[in-house]
Amino acid sequence: MNTLDHFATPQLELLHRGKVRDSYRAPSGERLLVVTDRLSAFDSVLDTPVAYKGAVLNGLAAFWFDKTKHIVPNHVIKLLDPNVTLAHEAEPIRVEMIVRNYITGSMLRGYQQGQRTFSGVTVPDGLTKHQQFPEPIVTPTTKEESDREITPESLVSEGWVSADLYEQMRVKALELFNFASEWMAERGIILVDTKYEFGLLDGQLILIDEIHTPDSSRFWSADDYARNPEAVEQMDKEYVRQWLIANKQDGQYPRALTPEVAAEATRRYLDIYERITGAPLSIADETTGDVRTRLVGNLVRAGIMKHESES
Repeated sequence: MNTLDHFATPQLELLHRGKVRDSYRAPSGERLLVVTDRLSAFDSVLDTPVAYKGAVLNGLAAFWFDKTKHIVPNHVIKLLDPNVTLAHEAEPIRVEMIVRNYITGSMLRGYQQGQRTFSGVTVPDGLTKHQQFPEPIVTPTTKEESDREITPESLVSEGWVSADLYEQMRVKALELFNFASEWMAERGIILVDTKYEFGLLDGQLILIDEIHTPDSSRFWSADDYARNPEAVEQMDKEYVRQWLIANKQDGQYPRALTPEVAAEATRRYLDIYERITGAPLSIADETTGDVRTRLVGNLVRAGIMKHESES
């Protein structure tokens, strides 16, 4: 299937190549974010890209950035292609604001081992797997080689942020989470937890990176959760993780997905996009043409690149 697993051009300066996103310097000085179809699981990028995944992530982030700009401004200038966003260059704040409304994932694992305080937030004894908190909690981590839990007080004392800036981030993160939770609840989706990243643009706090995507958030089906909270399955790439676990050999996860698993992953990404936005991904019926050719053509039309035969 037609996928974008890699994008490179000598015409643009590469700023950063991540597991999924590649950042380039646009000729005007802004940042160009190319969201590929690469899929990472268990801290490594799989050999098999997932069709439309990049467009789903880019489109969902754009959808939410637009929906939440009344809460906090963001870095988006415009989408140049289903897989590409032109964004303002902000000074990133090296803190991830993680908002949680249920005990699951790494927090649940810590809790089951006796941990009760997470990034300065203490939770009570007696919580059951996937139980909802009385209200969402914020558990920040640092953005380092290996992210670590940290209290708000330590964030300030270690010089990551000022106390005033952290409070702004905390308030905005909870506003964003509550807004999105209500939106998704009306569509049968539970926003379980998510992360927000902020930056400063001309001294003003703005939202950067991505927001409420399947790669930055955990979603559950409300119906599935109501039936059996402890066995609820995460929507999106948890399906791929479970397949990798089931097919582990000699302590190693498979490097590649079968065509059937890749196709099912695509279906799930497209489904979550449509359920959240209310409309199918506009390019999901594209069966011909090359993603990279379309992308380059759109960047040429936007004045970001020249035709490659001219460069």
